[in-house]
Amino acid sequence: MNFALSFKPLAAGSPGSGGGSGATMENLEKQLICPVCLEMFSKPVVILPCQHNLCRKCANDIFQLANPMWQGRGSSSMTASGGRFRCPSCRHDVVLDRHGVYGLQRNLLVENIIDICRQQESSRVVTMKPEQQQLMCEEHEEEKINIYCVSCQTPTCSMCKVFGQHKDCDVAPLSSVYRTQKMELSDGIATLVASNDHIQALISQMEEMCRFIEESGQRQKEQLASHFDRLVAIMEERKQELVGLITKHQDDELKRVRLLIRQHSDELEAAVMLVESAIQSMDEPHVPLFIQGAQVILERMKTTATASNMTRPELSYENMSHFVIDTDALADMLRNMDFCSDVGDDGEEDPEEGEEESELDYSRY
Repeated sequence: MNFALSFKPLAAGSPGSGGGSGATMENLEKQLICPVCLEMFSKPVVILPCQHNLCRKCANDIFQLANPMWQGRGSSSMTASGGRFRCPSCRHDVVLDRHGVYGLQRNLLVENIIDICRQQESSRVVTMKPEQQQLMCEEHEEEKINIYCVSCQTPTCSMCKVFGQHKDCDVAPLSSVYRTQKMELSDGIATLVASNDHIQALISQMEEMCRFIEESGQRQKEQLASHFDRLVAIMEERKQELVGLITKHQDDELKRVRLLIRQHSDELEAAVMLVESAIQSMDEPHVPLFIQGAQVILERMKTTATASNMTRPELSYENMSHFVIDTDALADMLRNMDFCSDVGDDGEEDPEEGEEESELDYSRY
């Protein structure tokens, strides 16, 4: 390299030499930087429960990314729950109400400080002129860099072309090379920007695809849960019907057995009383009275023996093991339940395959 950069020194007492107040202002502005957009807070500024601050627009962007299904402010279908997101500074969970980020409290103190800083910035008079600089040749200190060596691809001075190391090289005016390279750089920037736009569009498409995947997956989960809830309801209803049949049969059998118990209890009580009467008659000292009473008791004993009914339920009457159902086939069918092959990616059935089939095919087992 055969050129050097020469500067004119700043004059003593220039505006840039004293920077105490400027440094203080700069330190204050650093405390007013949003952790999301990395710029000074833009009003309105909201304060989170963790005491960190965000631009409300940045807070809303984070919230929308974390809650893509949340309805916008003012929507008629707004739910009671506002969702949540994480603070970008401390990762603390921020739980919002149904108003979303518009329900967060504004930090008026920070907003007032921002207004003061911007007023100071606008009233600051810039008196310092840009430093004057000249590119000078290292070999010929009095010569300015004014041409471009095409062969060596480096700026140089006229003396280097005439007497120096570039005397056999091809040169071009520095301004011409400047315009050419600036144009090439501008074209390169345009190409890079176009490429970046294409990449950004691709990213946006894939982000939209992610949102669609999440929504589609959630929709299919809800449909699957609905199918299983319907199956559970059917099984519960049938269980109640079968339990009712067992209960009815149980009540009928108990009613019959309890009726027999009551009948036999009455007969037993009458027999016990007859026995007590017979025992008392045995103590009668008068023979005529004894004979008269014994005849009556004997007649009652004969009648009781004749009317005695030793009826009992048939053998195994109490057994209800015949109420048996075989659930093995049904359990195998439920274990092998799978998604229908004729359901499209969007969760809709193929109309050519019939509209009566359910997305969960459990009839083929």
